[in-house]
Amino acid sequence: MNVQQADPLEDVLTLVGTTSRLSTGLVAGGRWALSFDPPDGVKFNAVRRGRCVLTVDGVPGPIELAEGDCFLLVRPRAFTLAAEPGLRPVPAGPLFRAATDGVARAGEGEDVVIVGGRFGFGERAQELLLDVLPPVIHVPGRTAEAATVRWALDLIDAELRERPLAATLVTEHLALVMLIHLLRLHLAGAGPEGGSGWLAGLADPVVAPALRAVHAEPARAWTVSELARVAAVSRSTLAARFKQVVGRGPLEYLTGWRIELAADRLRRGDETVAVIATQVGYGSVSALSNAFKRITGVSPRDYRRWKQEIAPL
Repeated sequence: MNVQQADPLEDVLTLVGTTSRLSTGLVAGGRWALSFDPPDGVKFNAVRRGRCVLTVDGVPGPIELAEGDCFLLVRPRAFTLAAEPGLRPVPAGPLFRAATDGVARAGEGEDVVIVGGRFGFGERAQELLLDVLPPVIHVPGRTAEAATVRWALDLIDAELRERPLAATLVTEHLALVMLIHLLRLHLAGAGPEGGSGWLAGLADPVVAPALRAVHAEPARAWTVSELARVAAVSRSTLAARFKQVVGRGPLEYLTGWRIELAADRLRRGDETVAVIATQVGYGSVSALSNAFKRITGVSPRDYRRWKQEIAPL
């Protein structure tokens, strides 16, 4: 069967409108500990020099961060960074508000240097991406697999230090490169047993080919048998494995992805519902409307009207 292959991770990151913003850096030394409020968006930090310890509310045990290590805080949870476990933290807010030249300072000396920022996403990111990730992703930096992350961080450092023209734009794009590689590393390290949802499906040798086929041709009238042939397994094997890993069957996932694509087009463009129905694999407006209302609770036209009413001027 001649089937195109797509990149579901790229599809989802594009659909949810990923953005990035660097924040104030941190230089610390001696016996220091800082407590941070739950951040807005997805927080990332990278240890450029030294070592420290990360503690996150609701996550068992401290996480030791070595030079070159990065972490993503996916959930809005309070966290602490410290020189070592057991130190009583002070609130980070006042120190960061008093930062000079984009750097906050804690303790005495410059044993540790940390850079960080936040990733922002569109309204569908929570369900499509964030809910299928663990609360914290820790990526050790001194591994061969993390070479691209180190490269991006080195360039971010150079841009922040030298401040050439368009440095802010360059660093924001480099941060997005880093995010993609962090997600790749997490996916490779988690393996097929590392969670559920479409992201876990990309690490599963049975599910991944079917997922890629659906994303490559969402308008195609797929059957479970056709997707099973793409995955080179039996129909029953694919159906059972897909539901076990992703949490729903192949055709249910296909319908959900079609509705996501339709909703995205309704939010962003002025195409007619009839055109959108054809683009996402429905033969008529009524077929799309029935599926759309079953999943979202509203018709495509009402959804577009609602989004236009609440859109910022």
